[in-house]
Amino acid sequence: MTNVTASAATGGPSRPTGRHGRRRALIIVVSILAVLAVVLTGGALAYAKQYEDKALPGTTVLGHDVAGKSAEEISTLVAEQGKGVTVAVTAGDQQVDATLEELGVSVDADATAQAALGRDASLPDVVASTWSGEHPIEPVVDVDEDAVSTFAEGLVPEEMKKPVDAKVTFDEDAKTWNAVPGRNGQGVDPQPLVEAVSQKAPALEDFSVEQPLEEIAPAITTEEAEKTVGTISSLLEQPMSISSAEDTTHEVSPERRSSWLSVAPDDSGKALEVSVDEDAVRAWVSDRAADDSVEAKDGIEQVDEDGEVVKVVSKKKDGLEITNSDAVADELIAALQGTTPLEAAFKTKKIESEVEKVDAPEDEKDDASKDDDKSKDDDKDKPADKPTGEKWIDVDLSNKTVTAYVGDTPVWGPRSMVDGKEGNETPAGSYEIYLRYDRQDMTNAAYYPEGHEKYYYTEDVPWVQYFHHGYGFHGAPWRSSFGYSGSHGCINMPVSDAKWLYDWASMGTRVESHY
Repeated sequence: MTNVTASAATGGPSRPTGRHGRRRALIIVVSILAVLAVVLTGGALAYAKQYEDKALPGTTVLGHDVAGKSAEEISTLVAEQGKGVTVAVTAGDQQVDATLEELGVSVDADATAQAALGRDASLPDVVASTWSGEHPIEPVVDVDEDAVSTFAEGLVPEEMKKPVDAKVTFDEDAKTWNAVPGRNGQGVDPQPLVEAVSQKAPALEDFSVEQPLEEIAPAITTEEAEKTVGTISSLLEQPMSISSAEDTTHEVSPERRSSWLSVAPDDSGKALEVSVDEDAVRAWVSDRAADDSVEAKDGIEQVDEDGEVVKVVSKKKDGLEITNSDAVADELIAALQGTTPLEAAFKTKKIESEVEKVDAPEDEKDDASKDDDKSKDDDKDKPADKPTGEKWIDVDLSNKTVTAYVGDTPVWGPRSMVDGKEGNETPAGSYEIYLRYDRQDMTNAAYYPEGHEKYYYTEDVPWVQYFHHGYGFHGAPWRSSFGYSGSHGCINMPVSDAKWLYDWASMGTRVESHY
């Protein structure tokens, strides 16, 4: 007899063993997941396409859901909300309503919109956005702290005294530097407003802030001014001098130094600064150097036919040049910018001069022979061929003549003239022409009143050239002869001679007057 299992007896299928059952379940799960992946991927791709160039779900700006909005729409939303913000600022008894723009706050709506769209609508982000919830975006806001500070300072009422800075002034009469005290005033510390605006403005919502008014000390205090006066006093107490040749010393007096100094707030506005007028210092040093310089002057000697010196018209004078005036000025400026003594010195260089030899004039002739010998006189008026050297005028007070020279060559003259009479002698010495008039009214009214026997007034004196104080060359149309002493001190010449000399000479032309 054959044995049959119960399953076989009933005709049902046999049950799989445990291992085969688990395998089958796994296959089923994988199949289901594959189907779900296909479905989800296709949906996500469509979802991503829908949000291309738009904010993803869950994106918020200023509490607004901007999902699906473009950059332009988000930018408009942010800009409009920024424009509508009002800031109530209370200062003392007054309240001022201000916009963010008036406070120096700028809202970058475009940058905010770009930040909102910064979550790219790619598959990973779309899938992530499904599970991640809300994504708030902070507006891009910039706060200009200087502008906020300026706004705060503008809250001080006009009727309230503002602080006054201390300063330093120079009393021209007393020749002293003085500190003018500063004064406290009402003002604001803008920092509370700056901090409040910086914290609250990014929310783009109305807010209020308290800006206290308080007593404000001046930026430059009385102590600072007094300290500066002390610094200047120390500077002026220091000895400062410049030594030069021939034991000459130029003292830089406190009064002189004071004229070069000025006091003003420095760049920070919180301290005083002492400045030196460097151009004025250099000009003063340059003038002192010019005073100490000596212009070389060639000597002039009259010689006879054998070359023997018969008269020294003018002794030669070596020159002296200052070679370091710029360096001395630098030293003085540096000393004025500190509080140290100054002992500077000019350095000099000797300039050698020479002696010019000129022919001695012929023996003096009487007036009649001079008038008769016009042809010879005319020959003397003819200049030599291309003479070279310095132009100068020889005034021979012994022979009563004027001769024009170029170097050692006479180019005109000698011409007869009238010099000063006794009591009004024409001075002897080395001079230069310093003033010229083609016509001038002459008088001695400053010394003698009208009606006095010595008073004179002469109109339109022609071709005037002054070489020493009130002494000069000029035409004398009132005279008919020349070659003697008879003027008030000037060199009187025939009008034609005075014009020739006027046309030939110029300002600075050397004049040698001698006996």
